[in-house]
Amino acid sequence: MKNEFSKKWKGSKRPGKQRKYLAKAPLHIRREMLNVSLSKDLRQKQGRRTVTVRKGDKVKVLVGKFKKKEGKVTEVNYKRLKVYVEGIQIKKLDGSVVNVPLRASNLKIIELNLDDKKRNLNKKVAPVKEKKESTIKKPVKTSK
Repeated sequence: MKNEFSKKWKGSKRPGKQRKYLAKAPLHIRREMLNVSLSKDLRQKQGRRTVTVRKGDKVKVLVGKFKKKEGKVTEVNYKRLKVYVEGIQIKKLDGSVVNVPLRASNLKIIELNLDDKKRNLNKKVAPVKEKKESTIKKPVKTSK
């Protein structure tokens, strides 16, 4: 196996190669790995299914110990591919409180942080066309 990251890599059944792809990926590709699905109403508004999670987005946890909990994203760690959410913490044995790292795939965005003008996703959306019912009637066959 090569040591560098390969742009031409398409996929493999071998778990070692999959882990290597994730570990060696540069930050601009890791950013794409932190896509989070949008809630149904946001999906219709934005015209997209997933968006890269950012600090300030309000998310809901879908899987795990903190399932159904909501909070704002406080940190996104591209190097570890983890997301930290406000209010999702554990208490360690020494009494200190630590934020829990979550995978982006286990989250759903409820509210987008649109402070950045470039993040307004509506500019890419094509208008949704409504289906027209056909007015042409087909002839009915009659038996003799």
